[in-house]
Amino acid sequence: MKIPEIGSIDMIRTDEAHFGNSKVVRSFSETSSVQPVFPVSAEDARTAAAGKAGGMSFQDYLIEAVNAVNSNQNDVSRLEEQVITDPDSVDIHDVTIAMAKARMSLNLAQTVIDRIVTGWNEITTTR
Repeated sequence: MKIPEIGSIDMIRTDEAHFGNSKVVRSFSETSSVQPVFPVSAEDARTAAAGKAGGMSFQDYLIEAVNAVNSNQNDVSRLEEQVITDPDSVDIHDVTIAMAKARMSLNLAQTVIDRIVTGWNEITTTR
């Protein structure tokens, strides 16, 4: 197929039943440098679980997420104060977008916390 603006497009054929005479590609390693998502061996699984550079613990992820939610809330507060003190310096759309972003991140954090608590309650009552 030829598109004048792009040039020629070559399709990667993954099934021998597809028409054409070019080589059938069977794996990612032949076509690109994309690494597989899932570890292949048990050693790779341990390495992936431990992380390449020490990794982050669950506690670190939670603290990072709470800090992100907190920074979103602080940005909204700062923008609201700036709108009140110097309305010409801030676009009202930026304030609205920041408020929506902060509300969404807070709702997501609330949902995650609720699910963690529910899961913990199920684990402790199952015995």
